[in-house]
Amino acid sequence: MILHFQNARLIDPEALTDEPGSLTVQDGVIAALDGDAPEGATVVDCGGKHLAPGIVDWGVKIGEPGERHKESMRSAALAAAAGGVTTIVARPDTLPPIDTPEALEFVTRRAAAESPVRIRHQAALTRGREGREMVEMGFLRDAGAIAFTDGVRVVENTRLLARCMTYARGLGALVVGHPQEPGLSRGAAATKGKFASLYGIPDVSPLAERMGLERDFALVEATGVRWHADQITTAAALPVLDRARAAGLDVTAGTSIHHLTLNEFDVGDYRTFFRLTPPLRSEDDRLALVEAVADGTIDVIGSFHTPQDEEAKRLPFEMAAPGAVGLETLLPAAMRLYHQGGVPMARLWRALSLNPAERLGLPAGRLSVGAPADLVLFDPNAPFVLDRFALRSKSKNTPFDGARMEGRVIGTWVGGRRVFGEGVAAEARA
Repeated sequence: MILHFQNARLIDPEALTDEPGSLTVQDGVIAALDGDAPEGATVVDCGGKHLAPGIVDWGVKIGEPGERHKESMRSAALAAAAGGVTTIVARPDTLPPIDTPEALEFVTRRAAAESPVRIRHQAALTRGREGREMVEMGFLRDAGAIAFTDGVRVVENTRLLARCMTYARGLGALVVGHPQEPGLSRGAAATKGKFASLYGIPDVSPLAERMGLERDFALVEATGVRWHADQITTAAALPVLDRARAAGLDVTAGTSIHHLTLNEFDVGDYRTFFRLTPPLRSEDDRLALVEAVADGTIDVIGSFHTPQDEEAKRLPFEMAAPGAVGLETLLPAAMRLYHQGGVPMARLWRALSLNPAERLGLPAGRLSVGAPADLVLFDPNAPFVLDRFALRSKSKNTPFDGARMEGRVIGTWVGGRRVFGEGVAAEARA
């Protein structure tokens, strides 16, 4: 089948361009740019809307195994397709964790059977994510793990972490860290400041992130491992990242869309949908992060999709389970950065698609001949009010419930096959 997208505004994150053009897809890959429709092609008139590489969402929590009532492979994949996400990079913090080749093979088979989008898996760095013993990293890498992380659980044993990094260096594997000083950040639900003091919420200083990052970078320098910081959320951490790069360390950094678009005051009257890890930061921190994305200091933007059921959220703020869903809201939330003039569209797509794909060694994230035809067609100006109960995720814990947003996905294609849009069923199976 040949598809020809015409009358589109192409977002090319490699060339950092955002301009009118056309694109032809054949046999699941991009076959040509800016040409006429081949004979016999199915023509998709984009109506002047934006056509971009599908989003590569790094850091998604899926509830299989163990918490399928919160999110299944199928429901996560349908939510991703509706949000323009063509590749999910899943976290290993399941029940039990993805810490053995057998567990990894199980979720890989489930993803292949249930998902219309691509799902790749990270594996745990330590057994049970308990920070006591290294996983069988070589076997997990052979089974398909594309990175190793214990998620938000910081490995406190520095000697063990150094050993994990050394072993990963020998394999050429990527280690993903969560930059926090665990003694300071444990139990915190807000960022230290006047707001947290006024509301009586357990808090943590932004310096905990800088301290954790400095420790991790010291170990990266000692071991030479490839390393990625999952969430940089404070201005205090950015100079540390700059120094590491200036020293030639192989490091990259990400942040969450929630920390780019929300701040500590959004908690309001103890609204637990805003209970996140790390906690929401000050407006000064948020603005510094937006600038860091715009200038390329922060490489990756992710949703950090973390489904939680109603019972886990209907608790006092500090006791509520942290996290928010984000697969379907990542794109419209990112449009806030574009419409506010903080980040140009092509630079935004570099952080949403190209950079995560390149760091993980995936062929996605680009509009070039021979690249997979993983595409999203969207209208960045389409307004709507978000209704959390209309989300395709099983869990509905979004901080954007009732918010006025702009940016609607018109169609999503994976390998040239349409997985969301006109004519594609949207019902999720249990």
